[in-house]
Amino acid sequence: MHMLTALAAASWVMPTHTGTEALAMLLRWTHLLAGITWIGLLYFFNLVNVPFMKQVDAGMKPKIFQYMTLPTLQWFRWSALVTVIAGFWYWSQIYVAADAERAATSPWSTIGLFLLIWIVSWGILYFVITKAPSGYVLGVITTVVVVAAAWLFVNYTPVGQDDNHVLSIGVGGGFGIIMMMNVWGIIWRNNKAVIQGTLAGTPPANAAALGRQAFLASRTNFFLSVPMVFFMAASSHYAILGR
Repeated sequence: MHMLTALAAASWVMPTHTGTEALAMLLRWTHLLAGITWIGLLYFFNLVNVPFMKQVDAGMKPKIFQYMTLPTLQWFRWSALVTVIAGFWYWSQIYVAADAERAATSPWSTIGLFLLIWIVSWGILYFVITKAPSGYVLGVITTVVVVAAAWLFVNYTPVGQDDNHVLSIGVGGGFGIIMMMNVWGIIWRNNKAVIQGTLAGTPPANAAALGRQAFLASRTNFFLSVPMVFFMAASSHYAILGR
């Protein structure tokens, strides 16, 4: 028994990590935990909260807004931001920068192209959402925009053309950029204006339009979350766009 214990102790060696490996692990876990929180709340809002609020008496809504909706939106927006920042940092340093170093080139061309494509895509969708079209029209336009953006990134990225990690995360993470900007640029901003105005007894005159825009942005995020998760998982588990 003592021999087995000694053998087990001798065979167990504390794992060692380089600084880059330790950073990668920290960023990955931060990204995963924040992402679980963000997408979980996204599904809560779309699958539970929207139908629930339709059944609530008008007199109860201020309390729900104050003690449930506002605190939940705080978790929602900050978890979205942390998810995107940690994921973007991980992708940029662990995959894009590593590929660029092997190719003796700069990673900034790919990083810049990624940001340009997906921020412009969000700008287009922001314009469409603020016009509050029907959900079907928005769905068609969103599909066209994100497919075009993904095609541009996959075909024109200077670094990582054959790297599934760079390409898959470049698409899935692009969806995440759009979703995060919807959270901060529409969902949070519009809901805050309506809720704070309602609690103060002076709801904004355009409360219905603001609510409609926030609903459309949230629905867009709900549907984008499915291909986003697919491409993020495919980066390590299914070589769909490279090696």
